[in-house]
Amino acid sequence: MATITTSQRRALRALSIAYFVQATGALSVAGSLPAISAAWQLTDAQSARLLSIFGLTFALAAPLVQVLFGHLRRRQLVLAGIGLFGLGAFAFALSPAYGALVASRILMGVGAGFIGPVLVALGSELVHEQQRGRAIGMVLLGVSMASLAGIPLAAWIASLWGARTLFALVGLVSLLSGLNVLLTVPDKSAGSRIRLSEIAGVLSEGKYLTAFLVVFFITSGVYSFYSFIAPLIRDTYAGGTHAVSAALAVLGIAGVLGNLWVTRAAARFSAEKLLLSGMTLLILDTVLIVLLPKTLGLLLTALVFWAFATDLLWPSQQRRIVELSSVRHRGIALALTSAFMFGGIGFGSAVASWIYPLTGFYGLAGISVAFIVLALLSLRLSEKFRKPAAIAEFCKNGV
Repeated sequence: MATITTSQRRALRALSIAYFVQATGALSVAGSLPAISAAWQLTDAQSARLLSIFGLTFALAAPLVQVLFGHLRRRQLVLAGIGLFGLGAFAFALSPAYGALVASRILMGVGAGFIGPVLVALGSELVHEQQRGRAIGMVLLGVSMASLAGIPLAAWIASLWGARTLFALVGLVSLLSGLNVLLTVPDKSAGSRIRLSEIAGVLSEGKYLTAFLVVFFITSGVYSFYSFIAPLIRDTYAGGTHAVSAALAVLGIAGVLGNLWVTRAAARFSAEKLLLSGMTLLILDTVLIVLLPKTLGLLLTALVFWAFATDLLWPSQQRRIVELSSVRHRGIALALTSAFMFGGIGFGSAVASWIYPLTGFYGLAGISVAFIVLALLSLRLSEKFRKPAAIAEFCKNGV
């Protein structure tokens, strides 16, 4: 059985760190809403829309990057994206007003469009096919580590030294992660030029579109709740900055455990079973959070299972896309996966910014569960589309 070599581990670790920086810079807005609102005199809803703007920009940029620059080597795309992302973070720190904040988040979203989908494709091609599930899990561990350390640390830095200092540090660390990729990741993974007609062709196939909708509704459900975690703890659980940091740390620790478990479980369980288990657990736990007395200790306990469930989902959905896509369409399929993922983040947080001022905690929980139910329905439909396609492919190869 093929194994992952030391040099491959080093390269996968560099890609994971790059994902860590991107995820921290992208999602730290959620944990730092009070600091951002205070620094620029904004409402929580205005600050939350900065997360939506990033997500929607990424959703548009990710497939367009594949169309315009997909023929370039994948490491080049990652390095270019890291540069743009870091520049956007510096621009955020120096922004004089809300309009400049919006522009900086757009720039960060464009940079992330170069990074996110390419990191997974690059990581999966560094290793033997038998190790792809594990390699994807190792790359995506950066996202879990962002939840564990990056986002709680970002919230703490923002509360102590302000949001401007936080994003200046994000810019600096982003550039350092780019240097790490340059030194450790081999420049051997060639890209392929993608046409808009190919994107339309992929989206027109039921097996792909329904799989992307699974991703979209999962992230919409998760981030409609997560994007307002700080105001929720403040308003419903009477918690301050330390309580928010504690909640983010709990989410991160449990998330890493979920990621580590799913990395090993990938060899025993199908991506579909892991997705079904994660979504079911997420729904049950959200309902439990609603029903439990509103004490911080009970919330933190429930968030352990909530985070574990969400980190069953991220690697499993990426693995599922890799497994159902052809070699030719893998790059664009992963780009569209990231596009739908961050489109879901943007859509979910935008819905939350509208729902929370009107209905508060219970409205957020309700819309989160509704989105996850839609993801479950999309998964069921996706499996129906996938089976005839698999039979047709088998018959073609058999002939």
